[in-house]
Amino acid sequence: MAARCLIKIVAQADGFDIVLGDVVLIAHRCYRPAFTIGEGTPDIGSDRGHFALSDTVTRTIPLRHADVSGHAIVLAHDAASDPALTLRIHRGHIALASHDPAINRLWLALEAERDESVWGCGEQMSYLNLRGRRFPLWTGEPGVGRDPVAARGESLTTAAHMGDYWTTYYPQPTFLSSRRYALHADSRAYAEFDFTAPDRHLLEIWDVPARLELFSAPALTGLVSQLADRFGKQPPLPDWAISGVIVGLKDGTNSFTRLDAMIDAGVAVTGLWCEDWAGIRETSFGKRLFWDWQVNDTRYPDLAKRIVQLRGRGIRFLGYVNPYLAIDGPLYERARQLGHLVLHQTRDEPYLVDFGEFTCAMIDLTHQAASDWFIDRILQREMLDAGMSGWMADFGEYLPADARLANGSDPLLAHNEWPVLWAQTNARAIAQAGNAGDRLFFMRAGHSGIGAHCPLLWAGDQSVDFSRHDGIGTAICAALSAGLLGNAYHHSDIGGYTSLNGNIRSAELIMRWAELSAFTPVMRSHEGNRPEENLQVDSTPEILSHFAYMTRVHAALAPYMRALCDEASDSGLPLQRPLFLHYPQDLNCLDLQFHYLLGRDVLVVPVIEPQTEEWPVYLPEGDDWLHLWSARSYAGGTWLTIDAPLGAPPVFYRKGSPFAALFDTFCDPDVFA
Repeated sequence: MAARCLIKIVAQADGFDIVLGDVVLIAHRCYRPAFTIGEGTPDIGSDRGHFALSDTVTRTIPLRHADVSGHAIVLAHDAASDPALTLRIHRGHIALASHDPAINRLWLALEAERDESVWGCGEQMSYLNLRGRRFPLWTGEPGVGRDPVAARGESLTTAAHMGDYWTTYYPQPTFLSSRRYALHADSRAYAEFDFTAPDRHLLEIWDVPARLELFSAPALTGLVSQLADRFGKQPPLPDWAISGVIVGLKDGTNSFTRLDAMIDAGVAVTGLWCEDWAGIRETSFGKRLFWDWQVNDTRYPDLAKRIVQLRGRGIRFLGYVNPYLAIDGPLYERARQLGHLVLHQTRDEPYLVDFGEFTCAMIDLTHQAASDWFIDRILQREMLDAGMSGWMADFGEYLPADARLANGSDPLLAHNEWPVLWAQTNARAIAQAGNAGDRLFFMRAGHSGIGAHCPLLWAGDQSVDFSRHDGIGTAICAALSAGLLGNAYHHSDIGGYTSLNGNIRSAELIMRWAELSAFTPVMRSHEGNRPEENLQVDSTPEILSHFAYMTRVHAALAPYMRALCDEASDSGLPLQRPLFLHYPQDLNCLDLQFHYLLGRDVLVVPVIEPQTEEWPVYLPEGDDWLHLWSARSYAGGTWLTIDAPLGAPPVFYRKGSPFAALFDTFCDPDVFA
């Protein structure tokens, strides 16, 4: 891995350049300033995790004049003005300091090239290459459909509820460039990264970040490794999580009966995930959960005993939790009495949030005592002590901008940090319980540094369809974009989650999603928000047979997955990778966001459109490739249309792979019979 980059200042007659190696990152001229500062007053409205943001800018100061002295640059509006912003150049970063505490806006222009590609900005679901688009960076509900023109949904009365191509649970002010550098703005504030101009990238931040961190490497893999080191590598996944499927059911005690039937049908099961362990709340949105985190003895009598029995069969039990407490549950009143809840800004009352036909309070994650209580009372006593091996740690993106926090921090800055605080809480619970490497939680929300605490991401609540901006394909883009920032492990709900307005799963969708999930680090099903209206993995013999087959495929990949986990621990490289990471000279690979490499040796091109049994595939130049299901060899550097019936998604492995003996077995139809 390359060392953090050496940054140079090159003085010019009318300004200066900031250079990384041979890349001019900033070209500041008095007539074309790179830095502008200002003041603004935001207006942020929220409804059920959907945010509408606007800004009233009251002062804008382009910084045209520059005094360069050694490793410092002092910027001012003009030669007669007082100093406004000081830059100090260090190895690997530029420190920024405003001379006026009222300044709360920064606009920065970075040099760009017309054919440059840009990736990152957290977990992006619609576009892997960010060039030509603007990306607001604020964690929230992505919306249903994520396409304002074609969005579908019930009671979606505002554009915010529909979402857009940029809405995401996990934004991050970090990007990588095909010019072999990466930049991170060290701030939790709202930001917009605009890559639409041909000659400049324009960054807007509602804060003056403490520093701009810069990374440089000869290869993009080196950049990814550096970012993994910077933001924290995820711990290796436990063996049970990568060697079979985690079956998601929310059917009370009938979940155990259905699980046994799946096992009898040949499903390779390593986990049972029952998100309804604390109870069900029926709403117009669907079958939601009762957010008072105690076992529901009516729905799951003798749960701890059941968990022990499952463990004896090699099956782990997982639950569900989030950092909210329903006000009609007993834990809310206890947390309120203890002072553990987020408050209103103007009165000493819990800030209550409408989640759609029920109301909740938020645990104040900035308050150490509140976090400790949540860990002890819920995560430890109710979940870990009951024998759970993991859980979905849901939400984390709802913190309102007008809340009051125990540590006095600005909620405008705490909002994007909230998912990281939530991840820290869950990670502390597992660490305190011991045997951390054998337990697992997974999250959808994030921001800078999430990987240091959260061992596994999931793509959130996709629609149950093939739609371009909210369907099955977005799970691929999400994994690849997050992986480039050092998040090694990612997965998604088989079949998607959100079913509204008559949009329900087809058999083809659930089978194609199972095929995709078999070639991701973790394979997990979900019944969705409306289980009774939607097909499930055990709904028909055809679906169940296909599902069982794909779980056995996933289980057979376990030795390869383990090797990739070991590699991720060492290098930080994600398991799912864009093709250009290993084939940077092949320009055809730059924009293939629905192809991915599983490690170095396996090429996966999932079928993500309906009613097709053949699919276009590009094989990267520089290697020969063998079709996983037939062992037929193909030369790299070529497009082909491959037969892709259900049960045989387009998957290839690299000729000469150290795991060729394992992959060779997949073309034997008796292996997974």
